[in-house]
Amino acid sequence: MRLSPRSLVSFARWREPAPVVAVLRLAGIVGQMGPLRRGLSLAALAGPIERAFGLRHLKAVALSVNSPGGSPVQSSLIAGRIRALADEKKVPVVAFAEDVAASGGYWLACAADEIYADAASIIGSIGVISSGFGFQDLLRRIGVERRLHASGARKGMLDPFSRERPEDVEHLEALQHSVHQDFIEMVRARRGGRLQAPEEDLFSGAFWSGRTALGMGLIDGIGDLRSVMRERFGEWVKLRPVVAEKGWLRRRVGLVGTGGDAGAWADAVLSAVEERMTWGRFGL
Repeated sequence: MRLSPRSLVSFARWREPAPVVAVLRLAGIVGQMGPLRRGLSLAALAGPIERAFGLRHLKAVALSVNSPGGSPVQSSLIAGRIRALADEKKVPVVAFAEDVAASGGYWLACAADEIYADAASIIGSIGVISSGFGFQDLLRRIGVERRLHASGARKGMLDPFSRERPEDVEHLEALQHSVHQDFIEMVRARRGGRLQAPEEDLFSGAFWSGRTALGMGLIDGIGDLRSVMRERFGEWVKLRPVVAEKGWLRRRVGLVGTGGDAGAWADAVLSAVEERMTWGRFGL
């Protein structure tokens, strides 16, 4: 019996294991969002990251990133763990931005050796932001007295029910500058000579479409995960999603902290509002 060329290729593929690409989904706000809403954190992702780099016949790890940012600490910890295992296992990492890879989300994408995005993805926002409200005048109008007792001259710094003090703002701005510089140095280290725009633009906190980000050197190409991985490793490549395991209670009822805990529910509502505002900054 004479085999056709296609049959020979299929037979060879049958004998050889198909290449595997682990897919880690990094979606949502970075950091703790409250007892009923889980954000991206190293504590939650350490297991999936370890499993992703431990798959058999692994050729690459793909990061599916869809995040408007959040905690710079958790962004750094997650990206650092990914890089440590990538270097240890000698496995390439490729990031794919979906709707947004901005601020801490872009920090996560920079853990990869290459970054791809859709032409309409939101990319960038390399900066640091802090927001809040001041209620001191409202309290006075409704006849509420604010009583704040602290040991330490700066312990009540930036209290939303007290008048803002210039020295407190100066302290916050110094802290933001320090974190911003860490962010900038990480981007410089990871993107190197690929950055093609002036630093005053790149690190201004502005964000751009994927198409514009490509010209600035913030990403390496326009493309989606499946297409790029099939082009790189062949149509037989197996994409293996690796997800965090749910706890017993979360598997049974989908919630944690139920049972009439009004505080937990209130925290969840506030977390949802904060999350909505963070996504809303990028028009989503």
